[in-house]
Amino acid sequence: MFELLKTDPATKARLGKLTTAHGVVDTPVFMSVGTQASVKALDPRELREMGTQIILGNTYHLNLRPGLDIIRAAGGLHRFMNWERPILTDSGGFQVFSLAKIRKVKAHGVEFRSHLDGSLLFIGPKESMEIQRVLGSDIAMVFDECPPHDAPAREQKLAVERTIRWARECREQPRAEGQKVFGIVQGGSNPALREECAKALVEMDFDGYAIGGVSVGEPEPEMMKAIELAEPFLPAGKARYAMGLGTPAQMVELIARGVDMFDCVLPTRVARNGTAYTRSGAIGLKGAAYKTDFGPVEAGCECFACRNFTRAYLRHLLRADEILGLRMLSVHNSHMYLKLMADVRAAIAAGTFGDFYREFIAGFKPSQKVMAQRTQAKVSEG
Repeated sequence: MFELLKTDPATKARLGKLTTAHGVVDTPVFMSVGTQASVKALDPRELREMGTQIILGNTYHLNLRPGLDIIRAAGGLHRFMNWERPILTDSGGFQVFSLAKIRKVKAHGVEFRSHLDGSLLFIGPKESMEIQRVLGSDIAMVFDECPPHDAPAREQKLAVERTIRWARECREQPRAEGQKVFGIVQGGSNPALREECAKALVEMDFDGYAIGGVSVGEPEPEMMKAIELAEPFLPAGKARYAMGLGTPAQMVELIARGVDMFDCVLPTRVARNGTAYTRSGAIGLKGAAYKTDFGPVEAGCECFACRNFTRAYLRHLLRADEILGLRMLSVHNSHMYLKLMADVRAAIAAGTFGDFYREFIAGFKPSQKVMAQRTQAKVSEG
């Protein structure tokens, strides 16, 4: 399923190929987030044209709306949303623990109230895997417990114990034809818990491994620490996925630490707030400085927005609340993320990723406003 093609000599960056039932994915890869069976503001044609290899669907949300009966009748999620390329679905565990205001953790799952209508629901390993089987995703994630980053040590330990037990139950459930399953390593920033969880999951021999419990409100150094604690215990021959990450700089940092796969709602989320990502950082296009700026969002960018519109025009659209403005920024940001991954892959292939990494990090200026939206975005959309 995963073929490791090359490792960068100066870092832990990896070049690979991930084979799925709906095609091959070149890694490192950014997965566009299609929470409700749609990447916000973008259509499948646009996603294909900008080079989207794989998208992420949300088990929790799709189970609530439109529901499994409709997706089953449509012939699965690929047909329902007219997407012929690979799809990864998360387990719904993060949403159960973050969106449900009232919940009760039981031995085989979680009883909770729907955030939509308050109805009483239950999801555990068996239910999560059944939902993902009906969705027919290429990659399904195990049902895990994701506690807050600042949860007490005992709560983190119990979460790891449940995650391991639930992963074993997920491993035993029926799958859709060709569907692969990834385990999720939890444990916060506790070295012993990360090691325990990773080793237990690797022993179960999943098709790939995710590092969970990151991008949940923790400071960035803690996020990096969590990845660094888990990575050494993950097999080189399996794909590694950092869930819910991140900004362009975070992804490049984590690629250098041996991570292959990413997903994040930020490209479209910040676009709807008037923010554009460039190779040098994020810019707020609603600002007065762009009122008469007739250059593209980013010089040299080949996306549709940059080839056809100016910063001044897009600023006008955003301030006038015209939908085209947020759509074009969503196009640009998504293209920027995908082109960044393509350039990373080329650098690893050429043996120059070490230089690429240093130059990119030195030139990228993080936006505090964007960082403040990181956790809110993950909770509300994915």
